[in-house]
Amino acid sequence: MQFHILTIFPEAFESFKKTSLIGRAIEKKIIRVNVHDIRKFSTDKHKKVDDEPYGGGAGMVMMCQPIFDAIEAIQKTAEEKIPVIFFTPSNNIFDQKMAEDFSTKKFPEIFGVEEFMNKKIDQIILLCGHYEGIDQRIRDHLVDAEISVGNFVLTGGEVPAQIFIDCVARLIPGVIGKTESHENESFTKKLGRTTLEYPHYTRPENFRGFTVPDVLLSGHHAQIKEWRKNNTKNNEK
Repeated sequence: MQFHILTIFPEAFESFKKTSLIGRAIEKKIIRVNVHDIRKFSTDKHKKVDDEPYGGGAGMVMMCQPIFDAIEAIQKTAEEKIPVIFFTPSNNIFDQKMAEDFSTKKFPEIFGVEEFMNKKIDQIILLCGHYEGIDQRIRDHLVDAEISVGNFVLTGGEVPAQIFIDCVARLIPGVIGKTESHENESFTKKLGRTTLEYPHYTRPENFRGFTVPDVLLSGHHAQIKEWRKNNTKNNEK
């Protein structure tokens, strides 16, 4: 799968692309993370990408021209249209179900984009906004889905883009060694979506008087499975 990131801060992804599972997945060519500097697409001699909002108000707004040109340039490299995701506060809170859909190259039905229904999606454009936001015409004519990583405000879309890639990529076969590692995680379909994963322990058995539950040391797999089932937490409110 290919992730195309549109940002005015490409340096924010330098370490991200080299670290941990993401770095290894890129090395093994399971995923590709292409970072595109929006400023390089600006036709302004000073590579300006923002301007004052019409009607007045605080802050600056990211302009149409650089982003339109950047997205159109990426789209021209593909045989079929690539979906564009914009990170912004919205009702579409990113969750494990969305991540699972994207990891299987399925565009989530929640967004209602008929163009991508019943199609395999192997490339995604992730648009990282900044300042007071982006020109609404970009959202109206280029963005296919708006995703929020939570009910709070960030300075830009770079952190949400990294969260999105990390969450989706780790579910792609080959990124994590054992499929079981993510099948039994919190919020997965296998655990029932609303449950949090059972507690984990490792050596030593006794640390400062704090001990590991006896059942986990018993070697009795059926009892361990039952203990884990009984110790998952329901996250419903």
